[in-house]
Amino acid sequence: MSTILIVDDDAALRDGLAETLTDLGHDALTAMSGREAIGMLSPAIDAILLDLRMPGIDGIETLRRIRADGDAPPVIVLTAYASPENTIEAMRLGAFDHLVKPIGRDALRELIERLPPRPRRQQDKESVDDGGLIGTSEAMRRVQKMIGLAADADATIMIRGETGTGKELVARALHVHSRRSSSPFIAVNCAAIPQDLLESELFGHVKGSFTGASSDRSGAFRDAGSGTLFLDEIGDMPQPMQAKILRALQERIITPVGGKPVKVAARVVAATHRDLAGLVASGTFREDLYYRLNVIPIELPPLRERVEDILPLANHFLALATNGRARPHLSKAAGAKLAHAPWPGNVRELRNVIERACVLTRGALVDADDIDIPEAPGDEETEPSTDLPAAVARLEERLIRRALAACGGNRTEAARQLNINRQLLYTKMQRYGLGEEASGNLTGAVGKDDA
Repeated sequence: MSTILIVDDDAALRDGLAETLTDLGHDALTAMSGREAIGMLSPAIDAILLDLRMPGIDGIETLRRIRADGDAPPVIVLTAYASPENTIEAMRLGAFDHLVKPIGRDALRELIERLPPRPRRQQDKESVDDGGLIGTSEAMRRVQKMIGLAADADATIMIRGETGTGKELVARALHVHSRRSSSPFIAVNCAAIPQDLLESELFGHVKGSFTGASSDRSGAFRDAGSGTLFLDEIGDMPQPMQAKILRALQERIITPVGGKPVKVAARVVAATHRDLAGLVASGTFREDLYYRLNVIPIELPPLRERVEDILPLANHFLALATNGRARPHLSKAAGAKLAHAPWPGNVRELRNVIERACVLTRGALVDADDIDIPEAPGDEETEPSTDLPAAVARLEERLIRRALAACGGNRTEAARQLNINRQLLYTKMQRYGLGEEASGNLTGAVGKDDA
């Protein structure tokens, strides 16, 4: 028995193929668009029947994206309009076959029998992690626990962390570990899409609704179905779109450009590297949307605050970079250099450094000289940013940490050194998640002074 994914915007043809495959003893999954199909990819899928002509991402582009994964299943392109050009291009991109619609029952059976056996990988919930969630530090254990607690929640989840900390990995883990895992995971980078196209990207449009709208488009909310819609860098979303997203979250209804309101069922996970509370205070982000998004907050720690995870992450990336070849080992000096680096680019920067070392090292040992990273700069230079509210928040958090450490956890003395009142210090510690850390590690000093 095989599991076949059918990708076609024609509902009648899609359902007919699914019924035939089921009668032949196979499992059939369906997707109405290339974007939805890409979100459904998993090792459980044995083959894909892919329509060539679809709105949005067409069959050729969908094939190209699917085949970019080295472990992609065989893809059979189906088209009612075969031409030398699309046949050649489909086969060049790695299609298993290129067939003309309609395809009969016997031809479908014979096609499936010809499919090459697909090597089965160990597939479990842990396979979602490609590095960003690795770690046994207390900070990462808190994140992992939050993922477990929030995975099945329908409430909106807000992931905050610096660039490169793995916010999309957390979003994918929330999806894979949830009861929505059989539905698509759709990711949209709100900062990478021009403002005039973002509404169509999220909500879709109907044919003829604006110049260039040559066909209907479903949009990310509907492509996600009952799965997960990940809105990355939502702090960069323009204000006119913020009001429309707020309505979608509150009422579970979207309105495609030029169309009628449609109900949606996707769970929304948002992420940002910005200080949204600061943006709300400055008037550049809607306060009501902030509270609607921040129902379940997950704060990702920067790599410099989880030093004990650096070497496990480095070894993990070594294994990925060598791709089955003999893996070099890190020398003690290399490990020390990695552990003492500032990592302003966080886990993403660490991965790039390890990949570069693997390419440039021919021996069995990666030494400190093979680790191409700058010497650790001063604290003031570790977090370059053009986002003033976020930079101010990071500086404020660092100064509070430093004052608490210098005072042995004595909050009254720390407030005095910072020239703020003690209640304001408590409020800021709560905002930055420093309350548990201070009370857990420095209980004696705090209790004695604050009693």
